[in-house]
Amino acid sequence: MKIALVHDYLTQRGGAERVFELLCKRFPDADIFTSLYDPEHTIDLRDRIVKTTALQSIPGAAQHFRMFAPLYFPAFRLLELDDYDLVLSSTTSFAKAVRTRDDALHICFCHNITRFLWDTKTYLRGFKEYQMLSPLLEPIFHQMRRLDLHYASEPNIYVANSSTVAKRIEHIYSRPASFINYPIDGSQFKFSDKKDDFYLVSCRLLSYKRVDIIVEAFNWLGWPLVIMGDGPERERLEELALDNITFIGHVSDEERTRLFAKAQMVIVAALEDYGLVPIEANFSGTPVVAYGAGGVLDTQVPGVTGVFFNRQTPDAVQAAMLEAQAQQWDYPRIHRHAIANFTEAAFFQKLDNFLKDTVSAPMAEVLGLNLEALPHR
Repeated sequence: MKIALVHDYLTQRGGAERVFELLCKRFPDADIFTSLYDPEHTIDLRDRIVKTTALQSIPGAAQHFRMFAPLYFPAFRLLELDDYDLVLSSTTSFAKAVRTRDDALHICFCHNITRFLWDTKTYLRGFKEYQMLSPLLEPIFHQMRRLDLHYASEPNIYVANSSTVAKRIEHIYSRPASFINYPIDGSQFKFSDKKDDFYLVSCRLLSYKRVDIIVEAFNWLGWPLVIMGDGPERERLEELALDNITFIGHVSDEERTRLFAKAQMVIVAALEDYGLVPIEANFSGTPVVAYGAGGVLDTQVPGVTGVFFNRQTPDAVQAAMLEAQAQQWDYPRIHRHAIANFTEAAFFQKLDNFLKDTVSAPMAEVLGLNLEALPHR
């Protein structure tokens, strides 16, 4: 029984590529397929052979992969996967379009719907090229939306990274989706139950991150706030902030680890599909004050690992901060929550349980899944 692993493109190292790396680790004998492969700038696949599409032969395609968006669907359709009994695709856009045998099982790990097609103005508003070329691009995107809906019917099963993305898959693609929360590398963070006198924000300074409402709340509170990260909103935010707020830009990995461990709390005001920062804070034993929507609903336990606010306003942040400040936090319990739910071991256990409930008994045997040892959900 043969297994194929398929990813959109391996030209960078982001969250989706990290999950694909875990799938490659879980299935070391599977064949790997992608549209474009740049081994110097993506996950380390060691000596694994990576099979690519015809796009790989275009000079500069790996460096300018976004420019080839209309070509990915036909490129993936041309991949030869008839020999494979199980196909695991990892995608935010195109890999779900691969053509499989009628009796093969195709499980799609869908990290998101194709955002540049279905949330175009929000997703591409930072790209000047889109602003200039949008009258020409929109007819192309219209056709691509039709193809995206068509190819979204190809996978047998969808797995999302959060309940938010699962609902989005159901809404846009009209397909039911399970979800498995993805892990982080907890070894990059250090637990501490000794906290210093400051609060922390860690994110790119973009408008949708809503750091502005955190700044306004802390202007009123007067508590020391450290803002880690950079971006186009920084100048405006610095003008808004009072002296109790410090902007430190990008920092080393070591300093980032220290700040997460020593902060009183980490504050998140954005609506994130999943969001790694709250999990990183929990690995450090640090509680989270977050806007109570999106991915944090999967990753945080109110009153145990953090506090939610229900409106993206300065007043709501202030009230949540006062509530969190009045609480006695069990830092070791916060740390244990992260270990139990967001390590690689926890991810592989959830993945195996999911596959056990999904695949046939002969396929489970090939995958090394002990149907007797693993309890049914």
